[in-house]
Amino acid sequence: MGALGVRVIGLRHGQSQYNLLGLCNDDPARHVDLTDCGVRQAEAAARQLLSESIVHVYCSPLLRARRTAQIIASALGCAVAVDDRLADIRSGFDGRPVADYLSAIAGDPLNTCVNGGESLADYRRRVDGFLAWLVEQPLPCVLLVAHEETLRIFDAFFSGRGLADVVGKSFANCVPYVFQPASEN
Repeated sequence: MGALGVRVIGLRHGQSQYNLLGLCNDDPARHVDLTDCGVRQAEAAARQLLSESIVHVYCSPLLRARRTAQIIASALGCAVAVDDRLADIRSGFDGRPVADYLSAIAGDPLNTCVNGGESLADYRRRVDGFLAWLVEQPLPCVLLVAHEETLRIFDAFFSGRGLADVVGKSFANCVPYVFQPASEN
């Protein structure tokens, strides 16, 4: 990784309908929106982020992330770019219970692919490609609006920890997390 010139703030989308139902959603065509609570969370995050020098917002193509990003970017007066590499992990369990997905990968959560999905290791390669590009951009501060699994990848990428160290790490909805390389933490 080259010299980091960009401050990266990661944010999990606001509460979605599927969060309440405990269901997976990794298909951008499936209309899974924010709840009223999720909208309020995004508005609160926008107020919290006003003091940051965010110049651009990147987000996942899934509706809950796009909607969160739009609410925040509107308040900050900056542009939003959707990047497919930030889409949630393709679980192979879209529309099905998260608990079933977690049970299916429990034996090897890093390398298991089920129902045509991708493994966490595959997912990391996809997200790392975006992050490697991002850290080379001449931007002072960006916001990345994505998913809990994506923030785990951000954590591993910037901290230098292995995937096994971030599996299951919790990231709350609409809480800003600053990511910096291990040498700058």
